[in-house]
Amino acid sequence: MKDRLRRHRRELLGFATAGLLAYAVDLALFTYLRGPGGLGPLTAKALSFVAGCTVAYAANAHGTYRDRRVRGARPYAVFFAVNLAGAAVQLLCLAVSHYGLGYTSQRADTVSGAVVGMALATVVRFWGTRTLVFRDAGRVGSWTG
Repeated sequence: MKDRLRRHRRELLGFATAGLLAYAVDLALFTYLRGPGGLGPLTAKALSFVAGCTVAYAANAHGTYRDRRVRGARPYAVFFAVNLAGAAVQLLCLAVSHYGLGYTSQRADTVSGAVVGMALATVVRFWGTRTLVFRDAGRVGSWTG
């Protein structure tokens, strides 16, 4: 039981570290592309999102899940789709709060999109990454059940 807990803790810490690194790349690249790069907000965000996903994938593949060998373009495509699903969760939280519940202040938008939305999106990304992308061939089902 202790070994299993230790393994899950290592996995969660590795996933969080990869996510923080990807977030830093996304933010830095977006800021650069939007400012000195002179790109529009959607183009800059799309490019920084792809760069962040690529960094997160590489960090997870060569760090967190290095013992689970994945090959080819399919795992990256699935990883990208999982990250798009996470982004959709964040947008949905913001939309429900802002348009559905009528909480329209900047603070409410930040809490719903960047706090609640990010927390739920992280759960989706973690589940999708470990279950759909870097699944353990010997494991049946998820680690939660």
